[in-house]
Amino acid sequence: MSEKYPLYSREAAREISDEVLLQGAREGDRAAEETLILRYTRMVRACARPLFLAGGDSEDLLQEGLLGLLDAVREFDSRRDAAFPTFARVCVQNRLRSAVRSAAREKHMVLNAAVPWEGQETAEGGQGPENPEDLVIAREARREELARLGRELSPFEREVLGQYLEGLSYAEIARATGRPSKAVDNAVQRIRRKLGGAKHGDISAS
Repeated sequence: MSEKYPLYSREAAREISDEVLLQGAREGDRAAEETLILRYTRMVRACARPLFLAGGDSEDLLQEGLLGLLDAVREFDSRRDAAFPTFARVCVQNRLRSAVRSAAREKHMVLNAAVPWEGQETAEGGQGPENPEDLVIAREARREELARLGRELSPFEREVLGQYLEGLSYAEIARATGRPSKAVDNAVQRIRRKLGGAKHGDISAS
């Protein structure tokens, strides 16, 4: 464990800038690299979770996203790339899109139903729809889908969904809502079922 980058101390890690950690990672400091990964894990979850709700496997998607984040840490160049948070999000989203395309080609059922939701915007340098009209249509479709789903969710489910898509863990959502983690897990599974119903025009309130 590096003395310069104390991974075990969250308080100390918050005082270290991305730039300093990136420099350490480039110099081979594993603790600096791992501290950056931990710092941006919530962002990775936020990118992957809409795909999970739409039919992917949460662990597979999270692992793909973390690999994209690791690529960002190792490849970022402040002289030519956007700010690191933007660059990292692009790398994560591109890695997730690649995983979805690969799964679709190979007809793997784990990921091939995954589709981006609104809120997972393409950052600078991302590979979104080439036609701006298609992008607008896709955004409107996602907005309508979320609106329909929202009308079928209970107040607790809506609260859970909002925090879940921001990348919070079950434990963090449980603390924020004052409910057990199991209740949060159950709410996420109900949301997934309702989302599946929405795609087939058959949502019924539970």
